[in-house]
Amino acid sequence: MPVELLQQVRAIDPVSQLDQVVDVLLEDGLILAINPDPSAHPEAVTRQDCQGLILGPGLVDLHSHSGEPGYESRETLETLAAAALAGGFTQVAILPDTTPPADTAAVIHWLRDRCACPVGPEFHLWGALTRPTADGGEMMADLADLAAAGVIGFSNGRPLNNLVLLDRLLRYGRPLQLPTMLWARDRNLGADASVYDGAEALRLGLVSSPIAAESSALAAAIECIAEVNGPVHLMRISTARGVELIRIAKRRGLPITASTTWMHLLCDSRHIDGRVPLPGSDRAASPYDASLRLAPPLGNAVDRRALLDGLRDGTLDAIAIDHTPHTYEEKNVAFGAAPPGAAGFEFALPLLWHCLVETGELTALQLWQYLSAAPARCLGREPAAIAVGQPSELVLFDPNRPWTVEASALKSRSANTPWLGCTLRGQVMNVWR
Repeated sequence: MPVELLQQVRAIDPVSQLDQVVDVLLEDGLILAINPDPSAHPEAVTRQDCQGLILGPGLVDLHSHSGEPGYESRETLETLAAAALAGGFTQVAILPDTTPPADTAAVIHWLRDRCACPVGPEFHLWGALTRPTADGGEMMADLADLAAAGVIGFSNGRPLNNLVLLDRLLRYGRPLQLPTMLWARDRNLGADASVYDGAEALRLGLVSSPIAAESSALAAAIECIAEVNGPVHLMRISTARGVELIRIAKRRGLPITASTTWMHLLCDSRHIDGRVPLPGSDRAASPYDASLRLAPPLGNAVDRRALLDGLRDGTLDAIAIDHTPHTYEEKNVAFGAAPPGAAGFEFALPLLWHCLVETGELTALQLWQYLSAAPARCLGREPAAIAVGQPSELVLFDPNRPWTVEASALKSRSANTPWLGCTLRGQVMNVWR
């Protein structure tokens, strides 16, 4: 590999709390030196002027969806890898809701072989907590077999409302010493909802969900966790009440971490009918753009503010991307009939930087903490760092580079994003992995 010198780059590293303009020397996949003596530079060094650019550890995603196997028209593992790298993500954890689902060791082994790409991000695989039964119910998956097959942890990526089964899963999974990730949501209260209850739901005329769809299931899950006292990550937190319940649980000393998604931090129910401009853009989304139909649904403005406050005070630990590709045909239907989810890898960093860091809502170190170090720790991994002798798992980001979101230019196979056609600021320039 060539020896590279990144000159006058702003290095941001939440592990060492570094936020400083430095020169960084890279060689053979390692960080060779920081602010090296110019007289000691190797003769064959390639110099790059990085003034105005950001260098940070590679980003880590807690949970996203792959179309492969089963729905390759949405996304393949190859296009998923390309989209992740284009967004600066060097590690991605894939949810088990493929077809067939990742609920047996055989599927895990198949996926691991398909994910073995030395130039892409490092893929981690969530193993399913449960398997379907013949009568339409659920039973516990063979967690020990999945662990032996190399999963990063256990999650369904969908709500699990059987509390007896949840209790058993937590008890059986604890000795395996792998993360368990739960989405706490009552499927009966929240069925078919496109928005949360409130004035906006009435104005939009959409099927709405009570806040209790999240808070009731979250309260029950927290009590199960307290009983077993095993570590759990709570995903897709979307309401102010959910943040409050997690804050109380952490004060009790329960072994939980929690995350929200990047779109729930930036958008709320006011964006759905195009009344409010999209964050990071001078225009609104098309009215009832189905890319704003998410699971859980977008919260109200008070929920979005509470999620941001929860990150800042440590109640929430990380930001997940939850990249959910869908084809044009799947999303080109009525808002409430569209499958939930949006593409995210290529938009998250520039929009979060522009809307939260440049506005002073978060510091650069905080954003990198929530997108890199914290997700790695939630996955039970050591976070990447900018330090001499460390592997060069890095992303180079230009926060001012303009680019237009066009379907033909995206690395993802799907373009289900409300920012389609918008000109954004901020783009990843290079990734080392």
